[in-house]
Amino acid sequence: MPPEPDAHVVEVAATAGRNLVAWSWAGTAVTVVTSIANALTGDRDHYALSAVPGLAMLALGSAIFLVAFAIAVQRSRAEEIAVSGLFLLAGSAPRRVQTTMLASVAVQTAVPLAVALYRPFTAFATLAPVWSLGLAGLWGARHGTFPPRRPAAGDLRAEAPPGGCQTEAPDDVEMEARGDG
Repeated sequence: MPPEPDAHVVEVAATAGRNLVAWSWAGTAVTVVTSIANALTGDRDHYALSAVPGLAMLALGSAIFLVAFAIAVQRSRAEEIAVSGLFLLAGSAPRRVQTTMLASVAVQTAVPLAVALYRPFTAFATLAPVWSLGLAGLWGARHGTFPPRRPAAGDLRAEAPPGGCQTEAPDDVEMEARGDG
């Protein structure tokens, strides 16, 4: 279990990603309102009321998911990033941020699922949680704290001096003496 960061680091991280949390809950609100409204109307001809936002959030969430992954790949050169830390914010975000983001994912999953069980034609809304999960991943990629990358056993880059070259290339005499020449 990683050590808890100091209070200042937690506050800076929570403030830095505030817009991502707000966008996550905005998508959750849209999903909940359109799902419930669609269930209450009971009109199969108006399934687009929840289908359009659900499909839009699937598309946008997928794009955000890929952006988060690309940022994490760049960061992973220097930091050890686990998928659970990136998308579920496990150990990489302040507890308050993690709870808030995952609550958004949970609500955005539970309400459309319950409504779809009641009115199956509203099932498109169950695709919407990709939006909140993608935003959680983007929060983790941008603002998450991860431990420094440990060099792998046998990784020559880890053993190389700051100049980059581990040793100088052998000259012809050395190669002939070893029988390589």
